[in-house]
Amino acid sequence: MSTRKIKKLVIALLEAENDLSRLEQELSGFAAKELINALFSAICQSDEKLRWHAVSAMGWTVARLAEKEIKEARIIIRRLLWSLNEESGGIGWGAPEAIAEILCYHEGLAEEYVHMLLSYMRPDGEEAHQDGNFLEHEILQRGLLWAAGRLAQCRRELALAQGMADDLPQYLSSPDATVRGLSARAVGLLGSCPCQERLHELTADNATLRLYENGRISTVTVAELAAQALERLQA
Repeated sequence: MSTRKIKKLVIALLEAENDLSRLEQELSGFAAKELINALFSAICQSDEKLRWHAVSAMGWTVARLAEKEIKEARIIIRRLLWSLNEESGGIGWGAPEAIAEILCYHEGLAEEYVHMLLSYMRPDGEEAHQDGNFLEHEILQRGLLWAAGRLAQCRRELALAQGMADDLPQYLSSPDATVRGLSARAVGLLGSCPCQERLHELTADNATLRLYENGRISTVTVAELAAQALERLQA
């Protein structure tokens, strides 16, 4: 089957299927490398369902590849990381989210690359592993903060050990509602942050954002996510 035909079939499945478990089963019939090539184009699409389902699929597909060809899986992650750098000439849409999904599905890759993903929340300077690679573009920050929340869900101890609790408070005052909301959500999921006063302030913030969680996309408010974060911190 040609690369073009595979891409067309994959895109159709991502658009049509609503259940992630069924989607994973249907996509498992494709070779991992062929599927990943199609997913790279899908994670940067404007259609929400297509993009987010591609992000989820990238996670389990690269993890599947890593079980047989770990070096190839590392190349995929490095390609995604590279797309976030100005030198790449790309934009990096969908890259932080896809990386987070991959790290959720593969513990070994998480241990190798969590610190690199977190570096995009940090300014240049002295760090344990490398200088920071702070992302200034608010649209990319949205993806990065969603990724932070995903890591807090699936790799909480590792994220805490790498200092993510100190990276999040700066985003709670972002002019972008999605960044504010997703950072509040990440704080709550991580369960650690010296920022409860700011979260209390955000419970009056009724700006809306779109949230992808458990395969579904919904509209929520910053206030709702801040209140949930406070509940988790106080539990």
